[in-house]
Amino acid sequence: MSVPLGVLPHIGVLHSCTEFTQVFVLDSLFEPSPAIHATLLPVVRANQWTSYPQLIDACRAQLFSLAARSSVESPDPTLLAILGSHPRLGDKHVDSAQSSAEQANLQNERQHLVALNEAYEQTFPGLRYVVFVNGRSTPEIVEDMQARIARRDYGSEVDAALQAMCDIAKDRASKLRMVVDSALNMRATLNNEANGGH
Repeated sequence: MSVPLGVLPHIGVLHSCTEFTQVFVLDSLFEPSPAIHATLLPVVRANQWTSYPQLIDACRAQLFSLAARSSVESPDPTLLAILGSHPRLGDKHVDSAQSSAEQANLQNERQHLVALNEAYEQTFPGLRYVVFVNGRSTPEIVEDMQARIARRDYGSEVDAALQAMCDIAKDRASKLRMVVDSALNMRATLNNEANGGH
């Protein structure tokens, strides 16, 4: 089964879709990353899922399991690759359309965010600041970032980044599903009108 761009397949068939489609879904929900593919494709294939949030919760459990085996002294390279797949806040070069849209309101503060990203990454080597923006203002995000830098708790940062990635994935899934639902509703309306409103 191939899927048009911007459309998620029905969750009930995802486990049996082609690897191309499964990778497309992971890239749409998370970010394009071979480390994400290697870690989460087995989760996608493990069950016939009943909802995207259920799948994302299972992915979250797998990611947190990976994090539990990692430490600041011995960080897991796969975990670092997963966390590093997320674009920096305010970055001009954002790979995924979803991240670009989510960060659109942050572009005016780009220079300030670049400096904060550098401070964050010096404090937490190998990590990337990840937050579910969800309409928050730039000052709110800056305050959160500064508080997390001041906290200097590597384990909490890993957990916060993974949780944010999963929150973002759920938000993306709901928005992509809404696009599909709207298209289906429009098609039903057009079919109804074509059949004389019956």
